[in-house]
Amino acid sequence: MTYDSVPGLLADHRGPVLHLTLDRADRRNAVNDTMLDAMIGHLAAAGVDESVRVIRIDAEGPDFCAGSDLIANNAKSERKPRVGSTQRRLPNKANRLIPLLLETQVPVVAVVRGWAAGLGFHLALASDFCIAAEDARFWEPFMARGFTPDSGAAWLLPRLVGMVRARQLLMLGEELPGTTAAEWGIIHGAHPDTELDAAAAQLVGRLAAAPTVALGLTKWLLHSGNGLDLDRHLQNEAMALELSSRSEDFKEGLAAFRDKRDADFTGR
Repeated sequence: MTYDSVPGLLADHRGPVLHLTLDRADRRNAVNDTMLDAMIGHLAAAGVDESVRVIRIDAEGPDFCAGSDLIANNAKSERKPRVGSTQRRLPNKANRLIPLLLETQVPVVAVVRGWAAGLGFHLALASDFCIAAEDARFWEPFMARGFTPDSGAAWLLPRLVGMVRARQLLMLGEELPGTTAAEWGIIHGAHPDTELDAAAAQLVGRLAAAPTVALGLTKWLLHSGNGLDLDRHLQNEAMALELSSRSEDFKEGLAAFRDKRDADFTGR
């Protein structure tokens, strides 16, 4: 399976890791439709590609992502779009990207420097792990621009930080430094800029060496459990246990325990 780069998004599949790098530093890596379509395609493909065990998302330049490039996305036609164009467009763009990040059974790591605003913030929220520079800035710009949140913001934030803090971010538009985002539990760690790449490599390497089947099914259980009663969730747990216990990595885990050594998981 191949992962092609497009203008604004670099794709590089190295070993077990698929690297997706936002590459529009002159626009603070604001995401346009070309980039969105490519990210959606790559995430969908990686979800069924057994050679991909981790997805890493980062960015070129000083900023992670300034959100959706509204100017570029609305400048394709001189004619005013007909009523309902936003409602028709979003299900195939940002509103498809965020569920893919949450649902694909491959762990996703976001690495954030500088600004992560709007959709950029939500890419970090929807990743399984996000680590950031201590001076990174997370921001919901919607009230400052006079419109309502998009790409799952009002669904993601209350589940991560509760309603009170979600209001601070979405309704008051408060900026969040990387250190505070880590304290609030929005991201998984804040590091000095000079140490961020090493921390990211360590985390990605740890996930790449983990039992991939069990990791993916655990991600599925965590996400799907949000909307289920306990009985249905326990049924899903039983099915996940049945599947993971048939994997080669499960056999290796048992053998490593018996032999008192570290397991060497192959992701199968």
